[in-house]
Amino acid sequence: MNHGSDPDNSSFDHKSKKESLSIDLLSDLPTELLSQLKKTGLLSLKDIVIEGPFELSAKSGISMDDCNFIYNQAIAYLEDVGIMEKRFTPATTIYDKRKKIGRISTGSKNFDKLLGGGLETGAITEVYGEFGSGKTQLCHTASVIVQLNRNQGGLDGGALYIDTENTFRPERIETISRARRQNPSQTLDNIIVARAYSSSHQELILSESRRIIEAQNIKLLILDSAISLYRSEYLGLSALSLRQQRMNKLVHSIMRIAQTHQIAVLLANQVQSSPETGFGNTSFKAAGGNIFAHSSTYRIFLRKSNRNRIARMVDSPNHPESEIVFSIDESGITDPQKI
Repeated sequence: MNHGSDPDNSSFDHKSKKESLSIDLLSDLPTELLSQLKKTGLLSLKDIVIEGPFELSAKSGISMDDCNFIYNQAIAYLEDVGIMEKRFTPATTIYDKRKKIGRISTGSKNFDKLLGGGLETGAITEVYGEFGSGKTQLCHTASVIVQLNRNQGGLDGGALYIDTENTFRPERIETISRARRQNPSQTLDNIIVARAYSSSHQELILSESRRIIEAQNIKLLILDSAISLYRSEYLGLSALSLRQQRMNKLVHSIMRIAQTHQIAVLLANQVQSSPETGFGNTSFKAAGGNIFAHSSTYRIFLRKSNRNRIARMVDSPNHPESEIVFSIDESGITDPQKI
């Protein structure tokens, strides 16, 4: 199959990019199978990869064997055009590619240093802590900064803000924008907000988000909070297994979205009491159990410290455990003022 050359990004608009990844590229498929696949509404190779073979089979009625073949063909094409890593890649190639990875500033130099430069594209950054620890403030600040150019800490893109706790406030966006000398109206226009009212509604929004990401040049996906609706709906030990299954499916879908669309994902998570003593004599741990612990690329615990906040890197594939101090003011997340 001849894929041709990858057009220059400056002239490669979102419409042509979407069309170039059409499932029609799966030319090895029988016509009737391709027709059946199109009826699911999954028209892009990225959609197929994000769904996975099991969900693809459930939605289309196509056998698992055929769906595994379709999935592997889609992966192979995305590898071929450089969207996903090839199956066998020299470590030097991955290292060189990571040097060019996109990052979004948090607004705080201290916080950016903790993350190795900011919120990373193609990765999930999870922040958790008690109320008032700065989770939602970080979400608001990042959704403003992502719109700046790369030299200013942004990615020249928009933000998709999935709000499950009714915590998004456009007034706060306006305040942060003015403090950072950005146009509030333009900033608000570049933030797409989706209010989720149930866990199934949240999953539907996430499924439909792929269209928004492509059409609106989204570079940052925010879930605030990722787990609250599941915790409120699946109560008791009898519902625990189903809840964990649903959350596992959710977080792996988020992971595939981050990787195939090369966007940054910021998850705000809740905490739950723990009989074990954590760092700083706190007795809280992130909600969600091992599902989120194994799926998030970076896990950061936030806590109050008088007028400031402390962020601690709890889990990372390439950062040591360390902590920094940051503050919150009119401009959102920032560094403490030196006295």
